[in-house]
Amino acid sequence: MATSSDDMKKFTFRKFEDGDSQWDSWTDNIFQASWSHKCPTYVHRTPPCQGSCPSGHDVRGWLDIVRGLEKPTGDMSMQEYAFRRATDSNPFPSVMGRVCPAPCEDGCNRNMVEDHVGINSVEQYIGDSALANSFGFEAGADTGKKVAIIGGGPGGMAAAYQLRRMGHGVTIFEALDELGGMMRYGIPGYRMPRDVMDGEIKRIVDMGVEVKTKTKVGVDVSMEQLEKDYDAIVFAIGAQAGRALPIPGADAVNCITGVAFLAAFNEGRMKYVSGKVLVIGGGDTSIDVASVARRLGHITVENEKDRPEHVIINQTAHDVAETAAREGADVTLMSRSPVEKMPAAEHEIEDAKREGIEILGQLTPVEVVKGKDGRATGLKVQKLEEDGSTPIEGSEFVIEAELIVAAIGQTGDWEGMEGFANERSLVDADKHFQVPGKPGYFAIGDVVRPHLLTTAIGHASIAAESIDHYLKNEELKNRPKVDVHHWNLLSKLRETEHMPSEFHSLSKEEVIASEGFAKEIDLGLRGTSESDFAVHNYEDRSQSEIISADELFLGHFKVTPRNKRSHVEVTADDVIGNFQERLLPLTEEEAVAEADRCMSCGMCFECDNCVVFCPQEAVKRTPAKDRTTGRYVYTDYSRCIGCHICADVCPTGYIDMGMGE
Repeated sequence: MATSSDDMKKFTFRKFEDGDSQWDSWTDNIFQASWSHKCPTYVHRTPPCQGSCPSGHDVRGWLDIVRGLEKPTGDMSMQEYAFRRATDSNPFPSVMGRVCPAPCEDGCNRNMVEDHVGINSVEQYIGDSALANSFGFEAGADTGKKVAIIGGGPGGMAAAYQLRRMGHGVTIFEALDELGGMMRYGIPGYRMPRDVMDGEIKRIVDMGVEVKTKTKVGVDVSMEQLEKDYDAIVFAIGAQAGRALPIPGADAVNCITGVAFLAAFNEGRMKYVSGKVLVIGGGDTSIDVASVARRLGHITVENEKDRPEHVIINQTAHDVAETAAREGADVTLMSRSPVEKMPAAEHEIEDAKREGIEILGQLTPVEVVKGKDGRATGLKVQKLEEDGSTPIEGSEFVIEAELIVAAIGQTGDWEGMEGFANERSLVDADKHFQVPGKPGYFAIGDVVRPHLLTTAIGHASIAAESIDHYLKNEELKNRPKVDVHHWNLLSKLRETEHMPSEFHSLSKEEVIASEGFAKEIDLGLRGTSESDFAVHNYEDRSQSEIISADELFLGHFKVTPRNKRSHVEVTADDVIGNFQERLLPLTEEEAVAEADRCMSCGMCFECDNCVVFCPQEAVKRTPAKDRTTGRYVYTDYSRCIGCHICADVCPTGYIDMGMGE
């Protein structure tokens, strides 16, 4: 039966009358409280610094702690609280604060205002403070399960750390003399001080990790034995075999890889170079090779066995006494990319130039030129167009060199474990870092995809969760779209003893008695704004959204110069034998000031703009006794008129006009 026109009038609301096409009065139609189309809700999103970090660091979280915005409970210091938050995802803050190329800083929204926040420098401050104060880690309650980790580099160590926190037993099998992987054998000490690295490794071992160094799985112990003794196995062997140049003549004895060169230096065997050194690459490893060669210096070699390539290949060592005669080494680095587009960190490229390294861009190797004795005497190269891939015909020429070092990529060493390698000498892994078709096997780090140290650490976190589910016979869930270490409001409320009250769903009888609504509607499932079992105007979208700069009110932020670390600038005149650390840490005052430059994208940082500018006084501060991070303000919806001023003036993009949609 059709509804009568009289009945329709009772239920029909028209926002506009016929003929209305413009507001008659801003005052009458916005600044009033009779109706509201949309009201504010507080939306937590992931900041782009964290979204850009391969280890999923809660960067915004520990910056907010250092600046004093988020405070620890009890008598815990700011330094320890920041350390605990930072190491939820990455147990190497001192290491990463020094050597990570910081993709987080590239993603920082403050780049849209001025210069990015110096995230790495604050991370170094947190890590160094932790070492100075001997902050340690605690293992979880013992589960009785045991995991074997093959490889003691940053990925393997991070996996051991996460698994011990879960209570699982861990044994690391490391083929080399010491733990550290590419941190130790691939990064020179002036970039990564060994006492810092050793301190952060020891902290993990002290959690009860069993370590077996000089033990090569597949040679000293079989895979079958590991399968028998352990409940799960993790491949974290890295990619410590460098790729040779794929050109004619690359089999010359003095054509070596960057990985082998740096290992010989970091093991203390190689003390100098001889003749001109040519490095092929463009990434951070190639910069390290060239910078090490400059620091070692050049001497004239009289004995063939003392040439650097023999020391590297034959595992011998240079005579330290001979290095007294060394002079500045002639070092050239060439890249397919234009110099300004090389993948190495910009400050590393500038340091290399200052140290006297010649850098040539837009060149590709064609052939290694050999002398009568079979040794390389130079490299024939060809010029490329600016795209770094299109050869220019007739542009070939030869660069003379006595040592050619290829830093063009890495691969895995699968001796004794050949059945697991793919056609690239790496290993396949799914999104949970399981090895397909091999239950109980997992793989992380460079052996899956050669990339950054922090990438291997990010893999370790996800793999540890997968291993935990596997050991508990639990089904693996889908990973979130934004797969990082998310800050959790409920955890914060629990920490500050502001937990919501226990939820109680009203019975239908209670609903009918108290509200008089239809029996089939259980209003207890809906609640009201007076109920305290939830944070009513808060929504967590951090697992699906990264907040971009166009969602912020950038006009709020003043241009504030960065608090930069002191950078020891080594010149060509004093580079020989100069192994002084180059990046000096911030003071506490500088670290706090730099952290304060963080724009806290996607999370309230208590600026009071929404409270001050609300014309209806609908936005209010949460009472001090109930206040905590993420719960600083709330909206009185009985007063809100939906004018969206609060959202417009919110610097961090934390307010959406979403309630009522």
